[in-house]
Parts: sequence; C-alpha cells; structure tokens
Amino acid sequence: MVKLFFLHCKCIGKHFSNVKLYLLLLLVFSQGCSAQKNSILIDDAMETSVKETLNYYLYFPEDYEPNIEEKYPLLLFLHGGGESGDSLVAVKRNGPPKLITQGKKFPFLILAPQNPYQNKWWNTRAVKQLLDSIVTNNNVDTKRIYLTGLSRGGGAAWEMAVQYPDTFAAMAVVCGMAPLPYASWINKEMPIWVFHGEDDKSIPVSESDAMVARLKEMGYNVKFTRYPGVGHNSWIQAYETEELYDWFVAQGKGLE
Repeated sequence: MVKLFFLHCKCIGKHFSNVKLYLLLLLVFSQGCSAQKNSILIDDAMETSVKETLNYYLYFPEDYEPNIEEKYPLLLFLHGGGESGDSLVAVKRNGPPKLITQGKKFPFLILAPQNPYQNKWWNTRAVKQLLDSIVTNNNVDTKRIYLTGLSRGGGAAWEMAVQYPDTFAAMAVVCGMAPLPYASWINKEMPIWVFHGEDDKSIPVSESDAMVARLKEMGYNVKFTRYPGVGHNSWIQAYETEELYDWFVAQGKGLE
C-alpha cells in the first residue's frame, strides 16, 4: 500500500513539483494509518486489601460469667451520623449506650462500634468482622444476635440484614433509609420492628412506609411505630420503649 502511495505521489509530482505537497500527502497518509488502530479489551485481576479500625463499646450484663458454658444474647447497635468520628464517647449520646450511662441494665451483651468517618457510610463488612470476633471470643448465643440502628446506622442495619440474612434473630430500625429493591433478600423468618417520626425532615417517613408495606406484602413479620409530630430524633422515644427490649429477648432463631 505504501508503494502505491509513493507511485501516486510521483505521478502527481510531474505536474506539481512543490515539495510542500508531498509533505502534506505524507501527513494525511500517516493520520489515516493512525486512525485505523484497533481498540483492545484485556482481562486481569487484582487482589485488594481494605483495612478499617473500629473503636467500640462492649457491655456485659451483671450475671455474665466468662468461664461457664451459658450463652448470652447480643445486641449490635449502630449509631447515627452525629456520633461518627474519632471520639468514642460520642457513641453514648443516644440509644442503648446512653441508657447504660443512665444506669439501665440489659439482659444481653451490647456491641456498639463507632463509624470513624464523619461523612461516609458505615463499612458494614468491617462491622460484620468485628461482630464475628466478639461472638467467637465471648459467650454469645449465635441464635440470639439482635440488630438495631438509628438514622445512618438504621440504614446500615437494613444493609446488614440484606447482606447477612442468616446472622440476626431480630432487628429494630429507627428512622433509617431503606433498601426497598432488595427487601426480598432479608430473612423472612426474622421479626422486624420499625420506628419513624412522621415529621422527619432528614429521612422522610416515606422511607419506612414503603419498606414496611413491601415487607408486609411479601408476608414478613413487621411491626411499625409511627410517631405523630416527631421529627428525626424519633430514637429518643424508640429506645426508651421498654417493650422493645422484652421483644428482642423473646426472639431467637429456631424458637417457637
């Protein structure tokens, strides 16, 4: 092809001896060849490693004995965005950790990790690794692991229920964003209790309305408490509901 090109140029050169014309034709030819390069698609793999440091509180009930075979329930609590960061004491502002500081006693262990990032979602894979470690190293009844969270932590609780459907015996979500398209991935045998303020401007009650409606439509066991006139801080009423903790204790995988 290149030979034909130069022959063609030679013929033209008989009539146009201008060297600039030859240079121009060479430039056009080279650009044409460049434009004909083929794109490629490769396949490859890379092993990734993501590390996360999670500070946490771990509460033990009064009768807990580490050296006996008795197993205890455990409640995993995920806080909201306002308690995120590097000051663990912030986790005590709301939910069960707050009630513990006020003297309330619980009949189960409570694991309360802290999301280290102010403006990031919970790393639920890291939380699951922490939970697994706590369960392995303490007298925890794996049939009675409970899950709860508020606001951003409520969204993370929904996410963990979707990702780890066989882990939890019961779940309570307070004003959390819901993964509606993945509702069917949640364990249908797990009882759920949802709380939300009707005047919530941060995460509208419609999030919980839609999720509860979808779950009930599919036959899930769902309780729903809506608080008229209450905004985003519906966690105050929710976690002061004594019935909630009795309800948790009554749940267990495989229990009638």
